[in-house]
Amino acid sequence: MFKKGLLTGVLLFGLFFGAGNLIFPPNIGVLSGDYFIYAISGFIVSAVGLATFTLIVSLFTGKGYQELMSDLIHPKFALVYLVALYLTIGPLFAIPRTATTSFSIGIEPVLANEYKGIGLSVFAIIYFAFTYWLAVSPTKLLDRIGKVLTPLFAGMIVLIIILGLQQLPHSPMNVASIDYSGAGKAFGSGVLEGYNTLDALAAVAFSVVAMDTLKTFEFKTQKDYKRTILFAGVSVASLFSVLYVGLALLGNYFKLPDTFKGNVGTYILSEMTQRVFGPSAQVFLAVMVIVTCLTTTVGLVVSISKFFNTIYTKFTYITYVRLFCLLGFMISNFGLDTIISLAVPVLLVLYPITIVIALLVCLHQLVTLSKVGIRLTMGIVTILSFLQVLSTINGFHYFKTVISLIPYHDIGVPWLLPAVVGVALAIILPYQKITKFKNNAEEKK
Repeated sequence: MFKKGLLTGVLLFGLFFGAGNLIFPPNIGVLSGDYFIYAISGFIVSAVGLATFTLIVSLFTGKGYQELMSDLIHPKFALVYLVALYLTIGPLFAIPRTATTSFSIGIEPVLANEYKGIGLSVFAIIYFAFTYWLAVSPTKLLDRIGKVLTPLFAGMIVLIIILGLQQLPHSPMNVASIDYSGAGKAFGSGVLEGYNTLDALAAVAFSVVAMDTLKTFEFKTQKDYKRTILFAGVSVASLFSVLYVGLALLGNYFKLPDTFKGNVGTYILSEMTQRVFGPSAQVFLAVMVIVTCLTTTVGLVVSISKFFNTIYTKFTYITYVRLFCLLGFMISNFGLDTIISLAVPVLLVLYPITIVIALLVCLHQLVTLSKVGIRLTMGIVTILSFLQVLSTINGFHYFKTVISLIPYHDIGVPWLLPAVVGVALAIILPYQKITKFKNNAEEKK
């Protein structure tokens, strides 16, 4: 049981841990200064806690999120939300980001400026060719990723953290930025930075891979099955937290040049590897980053291809794999910073919705919820998420004023209190209740 949970956890960790997981923690370390502990705590809450919770909730029910949301909210809402989510964590943002991160850290530093453009294109072709080769055989993910690639890149990351920290002064080397200047602001900024890892969103997709993996094991009782899920969740959360703290400390203890302009995370990883390994640093860094990102890319392509193959069966699974690899290649040529800047507004809308959905699914296992209360909650959270994004755009200052009137807006979660009120209503409202996970066809009988 422990072994099954550990194997599943290591596989999931390998799928989750990718581009953002490498570059965002060092960035937090630099920006947080003396408020490091608050910033990294907020980051772990959103990047680790929410992702693990979202994953375990689905596995405990034994159903995918499409079925769960169709039962709890509405089939059309489930379809629209999941299509938006899968496109965000897939070919539009996350998949190309893994390729550009691999290139910008592992390959770009050794190329002359005039070759960087064509270099990215050539690298992306090779990268997505390997992705396709691994993704066309999803039944082999446990052996190829869980038992080989994940231990390889995790061991390399641990090595660079341990050796890197030995070469740095153990105290903050940078003044906290405005967004991190204070315990509350640092925690809130850490939470928002955790959004950028995409892991809570990816948990919705990877829950399908996790269920497929668990089906390959034999469980004597339901109790053994649930214990295995808990072991897997603890394994994932522990591995994430240890590496996040280590990578963030590298950033916190690293003195960033005052004139530096560029991606902080990639710069720190490159510099620390150079200090530790000298002439062979770039080879070590390239292997570590490329393998780390490749496992995530494969997991995303597999999950997203399976999803679209279920909602539009005219295309085969292999066709979807080819399509998403091609789209990933095309979009990756826009570059890392462009992809991240375009992804943030979409994330700010999808993340709160995902969190509340997972909470409602969990609560519905304990008490029958009101359909009116559920829909009201989701409507409020969706609207506030859109308003939060609009408030950050020039020319929409009115929305910023509205958001500023809502509690907890200062830590980036203005939807939190309204969501709590909505969930409370879903619990206490006596009318139009739904039987747990009963589908529409059953309701008509």
